Amino acid sequence: MGTDAGAVPGRRVPAGRIARSPGRHGPVGGFGTHGNDGERRKGPAGMRLIDTVAWVCVEEGRILGTRSRGRTLFYIPGGKREAGENDLETLVREVREEVGVELVPDTVEPAGVYEAEADGHGVGAVVRMACYTARHRGVPRAGGEIEELAWLRYADRDRTAPVDRVVFDDLRDAGLLS
Repeated sequence: MGTDAGAVPGRRVPAGRIARSPGRHGPVGGFGTHGNDGERRKGPAGMRLIDTVAWVCVEEGRILGTRSRGRTLFYIPGGKREAGENDLETLVREVREEVGVELVPDTVEPAGVYEAEADGHGVGAVVRMACYTARHRGVPRAGGEIEELAWLRYADRDRTAPVDRVVFDDLRDAGLLS
């Protein structure tokens, strides 16, 4: 997608950043509902805001990415909330549906909140993605609307959605993505 004059450059929202030690896990409380049903609300400068959560799974310098049927870009696994869900409930459900693994809820930790132009949603749409790390049970496999899984390196950054590119930058800066 090209850059529009009204597009929001990718940025990390000052709510946190990728932790340098992904092996450090502990209980996380206060999982909120950023927007019911991932609803579109007014974001920065009146732009439409698409509120999502994502699971940042990094192993051996690579991050797990998913590509949906009919799409060309990869996305970090996750998605929008259903009615009444908080971040943790959404994260667990979306990861199970998309990549077939079970997250261990008491190992979920916030890893940052990111915003960028929303891929495929037209001019003026911004995605806000609350990212989390967590241990999991099972081997990732494509499920639901996912056509392909890939373990991506920093060199694959341009094959991902704009908001994911900001996460890739933080992971590289933290020495977690090769």
